[in-house]
Amino acid sequence: MSDSATEPRMDLIGLNRYAMAANGLSLGRLIFAPILALLILERNPWWITFALGWVLGATDLFDGQLARKATPTKFGAFVDPLADKAVVLLAGFAIVSYRSHWLIPMILIAIREIGIQSYRTFYARRGLSIPARKSAKYKTFVQGLAIAAAMCPWLSGAEWVADVALWVAVAFTLVTGAQYILDGQGALRDGGSR
Repeated sequence: MSDSATEPRMDLIGLNRYAMAANGLSLGRLIFAPILALLILERNPWWITFALGWVLGATDLFDGQLARKATPTKFGAFVDPLADKAVVLLAGFAIVSYRSHWLIPMILIAIREIGIQSYRTFYARRGLSIPARKSAKYKTFVQGLAIAAAMCPWLSGAEWVADVALWVAVAFTLVTGAQYILDGQGALRDGGSR
């Protein structure tokens, strides 16, 4: 029996209302990520920018809950993590530019995000799956908190809070990156190259 007969079929976009809603939220997050970055750079009313950041973060939570009620889709599997990365990286680098926060943490986060996405794609093209880890969701949450701390109007006189939060996010980011590398080694060992 072939592997495809035992694995569940994954639709491209899914017609289930939960899948469509989850994919819509992910797509919305992807579309609004550059708008959030522009608001940060333009120094628009900080409360509006801060609120949009929280709304985008909340959509990540809600689309995850909706996706768990639906059959996974190829569109969602691709767009959801892409939207997460777009929000974190675009907003993060915009904050570095606007508030002169340290550049090195954002560079480390960017290298990990792009590197692990490439790593997972490399294995996927060889027929080996490296599934998303729960710790990666925590990592995205911590990254979001760091971005929120840097944007929070109440913390405008305490930039050190945002700097500490950003370094904590870097630690989560690098640890989960190492976990994915180990998962890839395990997938190669268990499944062999196909």
